[in-house]
Amino acid sequence: MHMARRTLLAAVACLASVQAIGTAAADWRDEVPTFRIGILGGALGEYQLKAFACLDRLLEQKMQVPVELFTSPNYDGVMQGLLDGQLDAAGLGAGTYAGVYLRNPEAVEPLVTVKQLDGSLGYHSVLFVRADSSYQTLDDLRGRSLMFTDRDSTSGFLVPHHELNRNGYPLRHFGSFGFSGSHPATVQSVLDGQFDAGVTWTSGIGRYEEGHSRGNLRRMVQLGQLDMSDLRILWSSSLIAEGPVVVRKTLPQEAKDIYRKVLLDLQEHHRSCFEAIAGGAGIGYAPVEHELYRTIVEIRRELEGG
Repeated sequence: MHMARRTLLAAVACLASVQAIGTAAADWRDEVPTFRIGILGGALGEYQLKAFACLDRLLEQKMQVPVELFTSPNYDGVMQGLLDGQLDAAGLGAGTYAGVYLRNPEAVEPLVTVKQLDGSLGYHSVLFVRADSSYQTLDDLRGRSLMFTDRDSTSGFLVPHHELNRNGYPLRHFGSFGFSGSHPATVQSVLDGQFDAGVTWTSGIGRYEEGHSRGNLRRMVQLGQLDMSDLRILWSSSLIAEGPVVVRKTLPQEAKDIYRKVLLDLQEHHRSCFEAIAGGAGIGYAPVEHELYRTIVEIRRELEGG
């Protein structure tokens, strides 16, 4: 009996050992030895890397794997990285997310998005001119030049192109148009007199002279690159769904859960980090699903002739 009990105990110990090995082998970190995040940096690549450094440190503590940040000179680089499985996560604009979704609906899933100070999950595209120009209405811009940001940019092209066209101001209304590659470059091209008008993004709430509560205008004001009295806004879009933070769908669930929790906790525990990566003040991140982006997906599908 004593020998039988020892044999049984040995078998149990062996089974426990096998289970432990199996559990270790199933650790999601074996599949994701490095967590790779894409950032829509463009010409702001270096600035964005510095802004996201705080998130990098937090995630490494929580995930216990190295975290690497990647930027691209254009939006398509991040989109392709997600489609190819070279990136595990990224913060996207709504239009960029729509572009990824239309190419492969199974590539990524939205986790969270920014909630504005007024509780909304959106922002606005605005068309602006120099304050000392003679342009007071969109009609005044007939035959004039207009600067966009990037063909994949939601507020920098997709939405203004769509809404202006529907309101009787198609691209042919303007004499010429171009793409700057970044929102700050668009604003600067108008300030420098290279283009008559430009489009960029803003929350549309908060103090105008501060560039509103968040967005490109606020960031430029904070960096000393812009005085809002130098601009005049002629047009504002309808509310645009705030872009999502996405992860690749095949990412292990535990990794998704850790990443989501870190983002949801940012505003409460690391407010300065949230504002750095969100481009200004807000209530924080909120969970989000694909349904919020159905409209922008259809706008992009229509533009691409799909």
